[in-house]
Amino acid sequence: MQKLLLAFAFSIWLVAPVLAKELPDFTELAEKQGPSVVNVSTTQTVQAEQGMPPFSENDPFYEFFKRFGPPIPHEFESKSLGSGFIISSDGYILTNAHVVADADEVTVKLTDKREFKAKVIGSDARTDVALLKIDATGLPKVTMGNPAALKVGEWVVAIGSPFGFENSVTAGIVSAKGRSLPQERFVPFIQTDVAINPGNSGGPLFNMKGEVVGINSQIYSRTGGFMGLSFAIPIDVAMEVTEQLRTTGKVSRGRIGVVIQEVTKELAESFGLSKPVGALINSVEKGGPADKAGLEPSDVILKFDNKTVESSADLPRIVGSTKPGSKVTVEIWRKGATKDVTLTVGELPPEENVAQHPGKRGKAPESHLGMALSDLTADQRTALGIRGGILVEDVQGAAARAGIRRGDIILAVNNQDVKSVEQFTQLLNKLGKGRAIALLVRRGDNALYIPLRTNEN
Repeated sequence: MQKLLLAFAFSIWLVAPVLAKELPDFTELAEKQGPSVVNVSTTQTVQAEQGMPPFSENDPFYEFFKRFGPPIPHEFESKSLGSGFIISSDGYILTNAHVVADADEVTVKLTDKREFKAKVIGSDARTDVALLKIDATGLPKVTMGNPAALKVGEWVVAIGSPFGFENSVTAGIVSAKGRSLPQERFVPFIQTDVAINPGNSGGPLFNMKGEVVGINSQIYSRTGGFMGLSFAIPIDVAMEVTEQLRTTGKVSRGRIGVVIQEVTKELAESFGLSKPVGALINSVEKGGPADKAGLEPSDVILKFDNKTVESSADLPRIVGSTKPGSKVTVEIWRKGATKDVTLTVGELPPEENVAQHPGKRGKAPESHLGMALSDLTADQRTALGIRGGILVEDVQGAAARAGIRRGDIILAVNNQDVKSVEQFTQLLNKLGKGRAIALLVRRGDNALYIPLRTNEN
């Protein structure tokens, strides 16, 4: 037994150096890169109303003004903390746009305790990137890395000021790449399990070579603290934005005037695609760049300017990074074949507004595929600006599970326009049972394709 224990201990002693070599050592990285990371604090003057009167409680007018007097304006300072990092020795600093949003004063603090008032050169809310400038020279700066070379499972390091604790170092691995987040159409986020907390925003994400590969921007949390899901903006995306901010103070993006959706397996089958790829156009802005180029609803964009569109999330990023006014070739899938279209890219406005039209009820409904349908009157079609379509007055079963809602207007079945419930019934009968169909549905001012199988009823 003693010999067995000795043999086991000897084997552990042999393996230990190997395990030690495999574990990462962050000490050198933290020592070298720490000085290039800064603390960003902001001050904002907030107007509030203070209802208490400007008298002592013993004053005879106190009660009167407390009950009947007008609100008294009151100013107070709101402060917030974030992180940033130096990208040039002459004082340019990157951080998140939300860190400096609406700030009256921005202060940058270096690791050597020097403090500088910073000027916001520009910020871009769509990518959450802001460029600052301080009046200093000879500053330590970061080295830029290549986010495309990152591999899932690779070690990465974050340095920042979580909860105000300056120059804190945390580490983890890359959990995923190219993540799409709600309301974030222009950033393919790097997902990590690096501990990121409030105050880390705007700080750098390093690879093991000490190169910046991202800007720590968001966390997914139910509590407001770290839960293992952190998201960073790839540094190449941030630097494209930075270059425009430095030269013009704003960011110009391309647009083509389409509403798109993901191509699911069922939709790919209904359109004759061999696999679910590309971005499906479900509506085209009248008079917009896509409309002028001849793009139509039901077209699937496969390539834009020779860049492959694997999913619908890829298209806004590719189009957004294209210079407005550029002429590009768009490869689309239309009615069972590929086609090339030449398009002139427009410019994305600062804000986009979407109008909504109230739905209107039609005649007595007829039931098909779990939907109660009725024809639209001429007045209803005129009010909605459409030539055909039938109204979904009620929905249940398979159609409801597929995502069809009461008030939707069915415009087409498998790219064939629908003008009446009777015609809709005939189209379904021709298709037969067990077929995957794509319904083009109008919802408010938007349109989308919804896949449905005819045999689910």
